[in-house]
Amino acid sequence: MEPHPTKRVELYLPMRTVRIVAAAILILAAFAVIGESFLIVFVGIFLALVFEFPVRFVIAKTGWSRGLAATVTVLGTALTVTVLALLLLVPMVGSVRDFLQQLPMTVEGLRTSDELSWLGDTGIGGNAQSGANSASASVPDAISAVLGVAGDFFTLFLTAFTVLFICLFLLSDVTNLKRSLASVLMPGEDERWLGVWERVTESVSRWAIGVIVIATIAGITQGLTAWLLGSSFAVALGVIAGLLDTIPNIGATMASFILVPALWAEEGLTAAVIMLVVILVYQQVENNVLTPKIQGKAVNLSGFFIIVAVTLFGALLGVLGALTAVPLAATIQIFVQELTKARRDKVAAAAAALGPE
Repeated sequence: MEPHPTKRVELYLPMRTVRIVAAAILILAAFAVIGESFLIVFVGIFLALVFEFPVRFVIAKTGWSRGLAATVTVLGTALTVTVLALLLLVPMVGSVRDFLQQLPMTVEGLRTSDELSWLGDTGIGGNAQSGANSASASVPDAISAVLGVAGDFFTLFLTAFTVLFICLFLLSDVTNLKRSLASVLMPGEDERWLGVWERVTESVSRWAIGVIVIATIAGITQGLTAWLLGSSFAVALGVIAGLLDTIPNIGATMASFILVPALWAEEGLTAAVIMLVVILVYQQVENNVLTPKIQGKAVNLSGFFIIVAVTLFGALLGVLGALTAVPLAATIQIFVQELTKARRDKVAAAAAALGPE
């Protein structure tokens, strides 16, 4: 039996491709090594994009220099957030802690209610009770431990300080950075890519400001509804609703799976139905009135790509990735649209030349 003849396959790769692949591998390796530091820098840059339009607004209204406007806007916001945290954070976190610690009793109340008594001995009821017990046992009693600052205040302060000043220095120096970028681009290309920078900045800034405003409205609306219905955990439920509302598309649905059962266990079926109606009505108002008015077309992504982005960036960067998935995906979309613009123009011209069929 004769051996099979061997074939020689030669693969030719341009040096540019080799360099790009090698650079990508090195960048990924560097990210793996400096993971936490990269995350801090990422948050600082992201906040700078968020603050870009507020800084421009301050400059337009006051005539201040960019450095002064950036300093007043960023540090003023940081000071305001700190004051609000000192006044409101401890009571809000305490309310959420109490709600989670009472979760086993809440689930038990649902299992023994007339409407859901059939769940008592089923696998669903047992699993829900077991999960509630585990969640309750994992919640610390001390507020400082819940906040994660017990014995770790210096690290928290240093991280916040670093993020804040990365944001501030980038905002102050963005004009010089744009000038440096334009200096290495061919005539015509500078306007193109600086235009892309403007689109990315507007998308991120409007999205972030809109999310904060809309999540605050959602938290207040649903927390106030819970309070009017007699819930003793109204503050906690409002905080949960506001936080979950920052997750696009599915956040409000996730909130309903917490708020409605909580009201059912505490105040009965009627209160739960009222809360469900309020959530459904509010969601329609948010989707059709608040989001278009506040965010406009800051991001123009389909629901499918939003869910994919939340899943992928959440797996990559954790909670931060899930929260920033939409503007990151919108940024990628802007760059892809710009890079494929010439190709799409050629396709459109070819289709126009063929005429209607």
